[in-house]
Amino acid sequence: MGLETKSFIMETDKNKRKQIPIFTGLIKYFPKALAEVAKVSYIGNQQHHPDKPLHWDRSKSTDELDALTRHLFQAGETDTDGMLHSAKVAWRALANLEKELEKKDDKWYVDQYNRNRDPKDRINLRDEINRENKEIL
Repeated sequence: MGLETKSFIMETDKNKRKQIPIFTGLIKYFPKALAEVAKVSYIGNQQHHPDKPLHWDRSKSTDELDALTRHLFQAGETDTDGMLHSAKVAWRALANLEKELEKKDDKWYVDQYNRNRDPKDRINLRDEINRENKEIL
């Protein structure tokens, strides 16, 4: 992560920055859980790219909400790779949230909704935008 990315992530106004307590409001609250989610990242990287440095291959991670739900059904159990399904739920929830926050528009849900649906049942983004524009008028 380069410096240009860090400034985008962290608030530059000091008063607003105090309202984002990453260490005291996240890491100190959930140290064991965050460590377990980090293990999920490592195990996933070893599964998909054992010859490459740790990185998030988004092409292998496109169905966050479906995968999250599948792991949620087995919460409290251990997956075949030795990781807790609950840790995988957390990883998928963070991945979904990251993607949602990255989106410039508010249509982040369309890809998730349309996944594995019959074409006639899919959301057509163009129709959705037209419908919303008519409601505004």
